[in-house]
Amino acid sequence: MRQLFLSGNTEMSPLTSTVPTVHGMTPKKKLAVVGAGMVAHRLVEALVERGADEDWDIEVFGDETRPPYDRVALTSFFSDRDPEDLLLGDGGLWRRPGVRLYRGSIVSRIDREARQVHARGTTFDYDQLVLATGSYATVPPVEGSDLPGTFVYRTVDDVAELRAWVIDREAALGRRVSGVVVGGGLLGLGAAGALTALGADTTVVEFADWLMPLQVDRAGGAALRRIIEQMGVTVRTSTATSKLRAGRDGKIARMQFADGERVRADVVVFATGVRPRDELAREAGLELADRGGVVADEGCRTSDESIYAIGEVAHVAGRLWGLVGPGYTMAEVVADRLLGGTAAFRGADLSTKLKLLGVDVASFGDAFASAIGSLEVVYADPTAGVYKKLVMSDDAKTLLGGMLVGDASAYTNLRPMLGRTLGSDPTGWLLPEGIEAPSGSGLPDEANVCSCNGVSAGAIRCAVTEQGCTDLAGVKACTRAGTSCGSCVALVKKLVDTQLSEAGIEVSTALCEHFAFTRAQLFDIVRVSQISTFTELVKQHGSGRGCDICRPVAASILSTLGKGHVLDGENAALQDTNDHVMANLQKDGTYSVVPRIPGGEVTPAGLIAIGQVASDFGLYTKITGGQRIDLFGARIEQLPEIWRRLVRAGFESGHAYGKSLRTVKSCVGQSWCRYGVQDSTSLAIDLELRYRGLRSPHKIKLGVSGCARECAEARSKDVGVIATDNGWNMYVGGNGGFTPRHAQLFAEDLSTNELVRAIDRFLMYYIRTADRLQRTAPWLESIEGGIDAVRAVVLDDSLGIGADLDAAVAEHVDSYKDEWAATLADDRKLERFASFVNAPQTPDPDLVYVQERGQRRPADEAERAVLIAGSHLPVREKEVGHV
Repeated sequence: MRQLFLSGNTEMSPLTSTVPTVHGMTPKKKLAVVGAGMVAHRLVEALVERGADEDWDIEVFGDETRPPYDRVALTSFFSDRDPEDLLLGDGGLWRRPGVRLYRGSIVSRIDREARQVHARGTTFDYDQLVLATGSYATVPPVEGSDLPGTFVYRTVDDVAELRAWVIDREAALGRRVSGVVVGGGLLGLGAAGALTALGADTTVVEFADWLMPLQVDRAGGAALRRIIEQMGVTVRTSTATSKLRAGRDGKIARMQFADGERVRADVVVFATGVRPRDELAREAGLELADRGGVVADEGCRTSDESIYAIGEVAHVAGRLWGLVGPGYTMAEVVADRLLGGTAAFRGADLSTKLKLLGVDVASFGDAFASAIGSLEVVYADPTAGVYKKLVMSDDAKTLLGGMLVGDASAYTNLRPMLGRTLGSDPTGWLLPEGIEAPSGSGLPDEANVCSCNGVSAGAIRCAVTEQGCTDLAGVKACTRAGTSCGSCVALVKKLVDTQLSEAGIEVSTALCEHFAFTRAQLFDIVRVSQISTFTELVKQHGSGRGCDICRPVAASILSTLGKGHVLDGENAALQDTNDHVMANLQKDGTYSVVPRIPGGEVTPAGLIAIGQVASDFGLYTKITGGQRIDLFGARIEQLPEIWRRLVRAGFESGHAYGKSLRTVKSCVGQSWCRYGVQDSTSLAIDLELRYRGLRSPHKIKLGVSGCARECAEARSKDVGVIATDNGWNMYVGGNGGFTPRHAQLFAEDLSTNELVRAIDRFLMYYIRTADRLQRTAPWLESIEGGIDAVRAVVLDDSLGIGADLDAAVAEHVDSYKDEWAATLADDRKLERFASFVNAPQTPDPDLVYVQERGQRRPADEAERAVLIAGSHLPVREKEVGHV
């Protein structure tokens, strides 16, 4: 007797039909899927999850020789990543009964009348057909665009051929290859990252006035350009390519622009856009949109009721959709329709978050403030290379959109809040470290967390509370949240951790998805195993290629343990923005130079040397709060010569760019002051020279006051020292910034030797056990037992590690080398300090300055506009001029 039974998969996604699937009652139908990309893969997964492979024979035809892979992660192929690592999902999908993947199989024709596709020299019947043919990379009609050495950037085969070409040309030419990418959008910057990873001197050419014009505004594009140029990539905007020329060997050698200028080009990558692959549909007589793409209704059904279209080839809801997220939604819709449901595609989230050339870029919602009456809230920190913008409703309460450049950490919390009230102060979502942004764990259940796979906050919570998922990996497998572009992973983890904590379940403290360890555990691993590179570390104790969380952490740990110069080998690629050139980036794309002045003490000769350097290079000078002299406006190509002069005068790097010791501030103490009771200046100098260059989870500041009047403001520092009649009082855990903390008394009346040993142990214990980007104040709060427990470790050696901490500091002191002095002695390191790849010493023509109070500063937008118009400034006798 035959039984009637329902599919065992009863979990319903927002697009899942409530119509049950009945198995075994009728012969299996045939589904043909033309295309084997990411969207086709999602369609097959969705059907199998719903048990459709028991009702349907599914045949997938892909023209590439590989199973479906993650096209978004193509650039990782250039980091020696195995192409197999890019494959999507479980390979067992294609071995299931009723599911077949035909690789390297080009469908040449669709016979709608016979319901057959022609491929592999034969015909295949279908009851329903899904077009998922995607798009192809366009090549502009430029003379010479077909020369050997020109490429597009679309498939694994494309990037494999590009990689082989660059390696071969470098060997043949005996020099670094000059590569040009035509197109400064998402694809173009991805291609530029690939060329840079291969060691090529890279130029990006963009026809528009700024990079990524479809995702960011002019200010965001300018911020992105500054960061990218800092990495050694030349950027040319408002530039059209007119011709490509071959060398004597017939291979690409030069590029000519519309203005007649030429540049060397040993390899050219076209990344100017894509077009839907709709030729099969056209030949089959299906309705096409005016500008290409197969017209489909809200159910993704084409003008032929037996044919659907999904992904980049589909023209649905009045437009083409060029992102994987909408394609996945279409795949879910079609899966539902094939099983008798009524799901509809009525638009999708076009939010994007990518890391391009190591720079985070994100945009979401109405990023360009097109809504009438909308307001823009902007936060910009050119020093840190950050630009953030929120678009709010006219009452400044509802989030309409935004864009983030340089720091997209807020994206995962902001995007689900589109259309919702952010609270009384939207700026709280944009502020840098030091102020906690509103927590994503408070998102309503219906908030969309993963736009690629349509997963809500409620679905993630349900996976924990009802489906037994106890970690991020389990939730990703259960809901598919974070399995596509990965931009929502941080928010998914936060939601999972919060739900687990509320349920009384222990929460993982893993640094990131690549390392199942805390930062403290990772520090101990490197220290004990003597690992000296990130590659070794991730190979032995991690997975994948790392991310913007673990790579800078590893860089800091390796530096703390003396594993090479910050610019040695792969270390350079791990560093945060400013560490790449050992200087702080400023708002106009120049840099600041901060020589170390221990304890704030400097000789007249030293002042003259600094003044002469500032005068010769036209640098703006200012005394800092840390008793140093900051020199602003140094161009990147000037940095080596500036530092050569400073080093010759006896100065060294002040490490103002690094997460390390910054300064030890002091008063003059008993040497000059009639109230001083100890020699605070000498102690401050000794401490600064002892801890200089010591990398840490966050910046470290110290202060030494010679009496209780506290002129050095020691109690606002991570470690503060105040003189007493009997010695020194030591305070810890203070800081300024957005969340000021007053340092707490740690020990009283210490001798100088006792004090130094206590600071040694305190700092090294902090460095070994703190979380990433955790200042000493929150670290003390996070330690079980708080300051009392740390005091016991430092003063009483309660853990028996005192001698080890002492030895670690001694090793640092003995092995210290000035980073800038070492760089000046290494020609390879000096190569990165170039304004333009093809003209290393040419000043940036975009730099414009205003003379004010006897010094120059960057011109603001209004002043630049006056200069460009050729007029005179009528305000305060300011003088505007180019660099």
